[in-house]
Amino acid sequence: MKKIEAARMEPFVAAIFAAAGSEETEAAIIAAHLVEASLMGHDSHGLIRISKYVSWLRAGEVVANQHARVVTDRGALLVIDGNFGFGQVIGKEAMELAAERARLHGMAAMAIRNSGHLGRIGAWPELLAQRGYASIHFVNTSGYGILVAPHGGSDRRFSANPIAAGVPRAGGSPYILDIATSSTAEGKIQVARNKGKKLPAGMLLDGQGRPTDDPQAFYADPPGAILPFGAHKGSGLSFFCEVLAGSLSGGFASNPQSPTAKRLVNNMLSMVFDPAAFGSAEAFAEDVSRLAGWSKASPPANPGEAVLLPGEIERKTYAERLADGLPVDEETWSQIVASATSLGVAISKF
Repeated sequence: MKKIEAARMEPFVAAIFAAAGSEETEAAIIAAHLVEASLMGHDSHGLIRISKYVSWLRAGEVVANQHARVVTDRGALLVIDGNFGFGQVIGKEAMELAAERARLHGMAAMAIRNSGHLGRIGAWPELLAQRGYASIHFVNTSGYGILVAPHGGSDRRFSANPIAAGVPRAGGSPYILDIATSSTAEGKIQVARNKGKKLPAGMLLDGQGRPTDDPQAFYADPPGAILPFGAHKGSGLSFFCEVLAGSLSGGFASNPQSPTAKRLVNNMLSMVFDPAAFGSAEAFAEDVSRLAGWSKASPPANPGEAVLLPGEIERKTYAERLADGLPVDEETWSQIVASATSLGVAISKF
């Protein structure tokens, strides 16, 4: 296991994507997002994605230097087409548009379709919360990312279908929820496989629909499937992520017959709220603060362990990894090096 300073890693990652065809600004945005995801402890959406993004770019499954394109504008309602561009860029541009509409109208509903992988979804409510807005986001793929068995099923039918939400926090970092409706993210299975580790029971089925803890079984032929979290509850939420992010946006729900099922596509429905439009921003902040304090005051179930609120683990991990370096397993590092070398990016320069 290596540990690499984030300040060294970010320009290296930017150089890789610049060499792969991204303009300087786009390469910097992708690099910042991936490094931040790893800093937050979301390794499944961090540095491990570099080699995969490069392979998608080479295969034409994601297109460099695209921007968010407004296809429907009804004031407080926007539909954005990502033109299959990098989701880190499309997501950032789309959130800026949504924030402005929420400022003007008190709230905004925005659908993104045909975006490349949107990365760590918690980044989007975080961006909005930093501007004073509350938000919730539902995500799916149109078919390429079918990974999850429905409740009672034995093979892949849904995508991992993340849900993220955030609210601003007076005098501190925002509260951010960032979860998949599956029992684990596919990227975390990659991380376990690269580290040669088993997964906890209750997360995976093998290609015959049998429970397994072997991450390699997920990638076998026939492939395995991820189980939803919370049985019927996660499965129900996953279904509605497909409907709200995919069907409603025009980007399609997960299905092998979808027009874009053969390439990586993310769709997302975002709902953004200006607390001031609902009453008093100050009263909203005070009530959220009371709720947080009331929650934190619960006696810990395990003595010596803290009661945690959404986003607190990520902030703790961020501080630790910023100080100690980003942990990168040898397999992931070799994949990154191979991508860099194939693009003529010299590691020694960084």
